[in-house]
Amino acid sequence: MDNLETLQTLTGESDSKLLSPLLLRAKNIILTMTNRTKLIPVLEGLQLELALELYNKQGSEGESSRSEGGVSVSYKDGISETLKTSINQYRLAKVGGYAFEKEQTETVSTEETSDD
Repeated sequence: MDNLETLQTLTGESDSKLLSPLLLRAKNIILTMTNRTKLIPVLEGLQLELALELYNKQGSEGESSRSEGGVSVSYKDGISETLKTSINQYRLAKVGGYAFEKEQTETVSTEETSDD
């Protein structure tokens, strides 16, 4: 199941025209935060989590709190601290204004070899 299908399942929203831009926005936020040019597999899961956060905050952008019918809700700015900490673990350092991303050039085999 890809991220779009998973997001549709989690939100109950079937409109991909609504959810696809949220996944793209989440991807762009993560790439900016990590100084990367493409998502590594572990960040794809975080992309889904961030897209879900963005979905849940729709309609409340720019609000710090709201009261309706005796129910008060407070909002934190930006991304949750837990998600931000998880994303920052994969941040690339910049040297001289550039972030150097290692290209995967070889694959690792899980087969064991014997020296008999």
